[in-house]
Amino acid sequence: MPSLETDVKQLIIDSLQLEDLTPADIDTDAPLFVDGLGLDSIDALELGMAIRKKYDVQLAGDPDESRKDFASVRTLMALIERQAK
Repeated sequence: MPSLETDVKQLIIDSLQLEDLTPADIDTDAPLFVDGLGLDSIDALELGMAIRKKYDVQLAGDPDESRKDFASVRTLMALIERQAK
């Protein structure tokens, strides 16, 4: 069974159709937007929908809070773990 970290990385790859990447290529602490993976706002919407569907989490309505939750794979994992309790 894959770890949450690997699972989130694979979800990013699958939902954004980043076929040229593997989970090992994504740095857990690197920014997902601008630097790092270089995702944009459309990617954020698609990723948000995929995370809601797979993990049944509520995403913040506040844009500043959403930016914090989507900053990196690690912050996405924290969001999922917080709401799993």
